[in-house]
Amino acid sequence: MNFSITNPGAFSTLLVHLERGEAIKAESGAMITMSETLDVDSKMERGLLGGLSRKLLTGESLFFQTLTAVRGPGEVLMASAYPGEIAVLELDGSEEYILQKDGFLAAEQSVQVSTKAQNLTKGLFSGEGFFVMRISGKGKLAISTYGGIQKLTLAPGETRIIDNSHMVAWSANANYKIEKAAKGWISSFTSGEGLVCRFHGPGDVYIQTRNSPGFGSWVRQFIPTR
Repeated sequence: MNFSITNPGAFSTLLVHLERGEAIKAESGAMITMSETLDVDSKMERGLLGGLSRKLLTGESLFFQTLTAVRGPGEVLMASAYPGEIAVLELDGSEEYILQKDGFLAAEQSVQVSTKAQNLTKGLFSGEGFFVMRISGKGKLAISTYGGIQKLTLAPGETRIIDNSHMVAWSANANYKIEKAAKGWISSFTSGEGLVCRFHGPGDVYIQTRNSPGFGSWVRQFIPTR
């Protein structure tokens, strides 16, 4: 099975080549076009309870697409619902990732997707809610972002401050806490940053170069008011 990024840039697409008998899972509605040798089906990850928890707790779709090369090798082209880049991560089974609710695009069947509860502070102020997606297992994982994507690799003991609305995925062992952006609360909010996340390495953090709340605020200034 091979994952490759096509149309790189703001409107990236993911092309997956499958050998006969291979299958992938993908976010609902992600398929653009596929070979006639493939069948598409829907499936609840980790059964009914797993699907319901993903829908109710993280706001993600109840079902995943399952695309299987039934009648021979084939390919499928996929994209997320919003403009942005795609990155492919190779999971070796030794490391798990936490994913923001809109970050999952597709993965091999050997990659497991579940939900993870955050503590009260992170649930209230991280911008991701009380539950996030936890990714584990072995295989290829495709994540999507709003805007460009950048990987930050934190060395042991290294600290990095990240705007919470720009987080996409991070190593499960990379601890972080929520704090105000400036020394005082007034400066934190008048600076436009508000609350930020202070990450502590080691671990990898994937960030997006744009955030949807910021874009929404920019658009609203052009909407006529009565």
